[in-house]
Amino acid sequence: MDLGTQHRSTALLSGLRAEVEGRQASLVREWAGIVEWAGDHIVTGPEGAATITEGYLDTGIPIAGPGAPLISEFAVMELIAVLGRTPDSGKAYVGRVVECAWRLPNVYAAVTAGKLAPWRAERIADLTHGLCAEAAAFVDRQLVNASGVGWAQLERLVAEAVLRFDPEQAENDRKNAADHRHFDIGEIDDHGLVHLDGLLDAADGYDLNLAVARRAEVLGKLGDDSSLDVRRSKAAAELARQDLALDLLIPDPGSPEGPEVSRLAGARTSTTGDTVPGRKVVLNVHLTDTSLLDDANPFVNPVGRWEEGRCPVSTAQIREWLRAKGTTIIVRPVIDLAEHVPVDSYEIPDRHKTRVALRDHSCRFPHCTRPAQRCDVDHARPYGEGGVTCPCNEVPLCRRHHRAKTHSAWRYDIVMPGSYVWTSPNGFRFRVDHRGTHPIHPPDQ
Repeated sequence: MDLGTQHRSTALLSGLRAEVEGRQASLVREWAGIVEWAGDHIVTGPEGAATITEGYLDTGIPIAGPGAPLISEFAVMELIAVLGRTPDSGKAYVGRVVECAWRLPNVYAAVTAGKLAPWRAERIADLTHGLCAEAAAFVDRQLVNASGVGWAQLERLVAEAVLRFDPEQAENDRKNAADHRHFDIGEIDDHGLVHLDGLLDAADGYDLNLAVARRAEVLGKLGDDSSLDVRRSKAAAELARQDLALDLLIPDPGSPEGPEVSRLAGARTSTTGDTVPGRKVVLNVHLTDTSLLDDANPFVNPVGRWEEGRCPVSTAQIREWLRAKGTTIIVRPVIDLAEHVPVDSYEIPDRHKTRVALRDHSCRFPHCTRPAQRCDVDHARPYGEGGVTCPCNEVPLCRRHHRAKTHSAWRYDIVMPGSYVWTSPNGFRFRVDHRGTHPIHPPDQ
């Protein structure tokens, strides 16, 4: 790219950014007007209605979550018409604005300050609408820097709020959801293939994925040159055939060998003599002293965190997993994420990868949310240029963004462990840390 083309590209991108900021500023003014309007049309009860029109009492309607004010129904109709929206979408839109202004003050302040795009705030309001006031306030407190929060992280935060402030409802929801588990095999198509559809317990699904992945890898090492997807399908079939082979160990009811062979089957011993492994769920759990209290104690912390699922889980769910027959529990020591133990080689040891994944959680490229466990570990300063193989010089990058850093003009600097400043090919800069991605303005000229 020659200098003239680069300057033109930078000017175009800067112009587009200005358009985005102008559109956002216009929406912020619209939000401020809606909030002021809503404040003027709060109805505290039927006695607060101004008129009775055509037999209908103009009462307040709940367009936001618990704790937000009731707004005059007829006034809402007029506002929606002025906004040029359909009744349903208009009511939902005004409800989101009211949700933010009255129940999510930190989110609303971020919108009015130009730090959070209104459409992001609307998405947050959708997720908090059904929460009790305490849970909504908890979510709001965690979103002081909401512009960098991804949707998956936000949904996990809302799930945690429900666990903390409405544990009975959370447990009922979990049990109701578990009742929808299924595993179905569709009709055979013209090519002799079938589709599978299932909904499993998260730990069961994780176990199944690990088993299929292991067998697919073995098939590849044994010479199967099919694609990974094809080998995974073959691996699933092998799992089924191994289970069917157990029938050979279960005799007819009248067989004199029944008791002995039945014990073999109960031990889940395969025809090759190997014991079928039980469940192994690896949990990286962060505990506080209140997590160790009895469930009856009002100060107990009901939230656990499952590293592989990257989500909060209830302590009831954890107990259910750990009590499953055949479960192996492995207790690992706490890992000091601040520890710096370099090695004198280019290859990055597993203990480094574990520390980096626990520190950064995901790919550190702007806005990328791929889990760190599925990323490459990049030497921030290349090893060939004197960079050390140490967690302080190692950053998780997914394969796509690792290539961008290596083969394009994208660059990043480590501000401190876990905090990075990226510079794009045209000089746009972004800070990426535990709060998410935040653009740094203006771009370098």
